[in-house]
Amino acid sequence: MKLITIVGALPQFIKAAPFSDVFRKQHHEIMIHTGQHYDQNMSDIFFQELSIPKPDYYLGVGSGSHGLQTGFF
Repeated sequence: MKLITIVGALPQFIKAAPFSDVFRKQHHEIMIHTGQHYDQNMSDIFFQELSIPKPDYYLGVGSGSHGLQTGFF
């Protein structure tokens, strides 16, 4: 089974950490990072510290206006 995990900010990183390892043992997990938090100290550090796999996709939404973020693509 394929599972998609979408993360973008600290609460999602913390929630994804314990599940990602379990998912990947029996299923194909696709990790998508919205890019809401893109700074090393607000994003990459949590992937490292919580042992979350690197995202398969990075959307790079950033911190623009609501319209820019939702209409980016």
